[in-house]
Amino acid sequence: MKQPDQTKDVAPPRPGLSAQGNRAGENAAKRPRPGWADYALLLLLAMIWGSSFMFTKLAVGTIPPVSLAATRLGFAALTLLGAAYYFGQALPRSFAVWRWVIPGALLGNAIPFTLISWGQQTIDAGLAAILMGGMPLITIVLAHLFTDDEKATLPKVIGVTFGMAGLVVLIGPAKIIALGDDTIRQLAVLLAASCYAIATLITKQLTGLPRYSTTAAISLVSAVIMIPVALAYDQPWTLAPTGTALLSSVLLGVLHTALATLLMFKLVMRQGASFFGQINFLIPLTGVAWGVIFLSERLAQTQLIAMAIILTGVIVSRGWPSRVPPQPPV
Repeated sequence: MKQPDQTKDVAPPRPGLSAQGNRAGENAAKRPRPGWADYALLLLLAMIWGSSFMFTKLAVGTIPPVSLAATRLGFAALTLLGAAYYFGQALPRSFAVWRWVIPGALLGNAIPFTLISWGQQTIDAGLAAILMGGMPLITIVLAHLFTDDEKATLPKVIGVTFGMAGLVVLIGPAKIIALGDDTIRQLAVLLAASCYAIATLITKQLTGLPRYSTTAAISLVSAVIMIPVALAYDQPWTLAPTGTALLSSVLLGVLHTALATLLMFKLVMRQGASFFGQINFLIPLTGVAWGVIFLSERLAQTQLIAMAIILTGVIVSRGWPSRVPPQPPV
């Protein structure tokens, strides 16, 4: 076991958290300029998280959404608990910490994983990736309403407007009014994005704690919540999942949830929150690419237009192309 890691400040379990909660080591004057290795790690993370939609699509054919979320979280918790032990970090003991860990687990893992899996039973992986691309814009709205230090600015308002327009184009005004099955599934993925956005505000309350053990605690609570629900609701012993579905569920937990989080920590420590925030532009693109290449999905012209509008909103909300340093959505 390594010597205890004294580095503090919890990094969030998902891209989208404001930099207010991630200031450890954020000294740009002492940090070298990003090199090819940093950009390669950023692209690798985007490819990993983008491919999660593809692996979810492969799994939900024979594993119900609740059981898939429980399996994913169980393997993630085991992996992150091992990482916490390796770095010499014990689980939190204070009730003041656990009272934020529990809602963070619900809104950052348990609920959104289930909603995304349920939504992807009928909608494509690429479409789910595009819908999740609006998460940073949802975070802006919630931060304005519920925080004192992240109020909306003109670029943020313009960015949110672009994002809303993109979502209307993506789903379609007529479908929103009709609320057919596919529309409800799309709205479920949007609700998952909203859960992630709320979780980013909750995890700000965990600033200053050892990141490995706190993230392990969040995953552990998520698994403890979802596994009994899956046992009662799905009776998983009656299921007959394919080998592909089982492998996908394990990868979603070990790779996409746990190991990707550890890579995120490494990248944020190397280059900070602003650099890492660029991943919000890459995940929808890689998510769409995985679906097109490996699942033979076809994107409609309206989906491409919607993705361009949403990504434009994210870019504008960060203050680009202004010379003023943007507020990073990490």
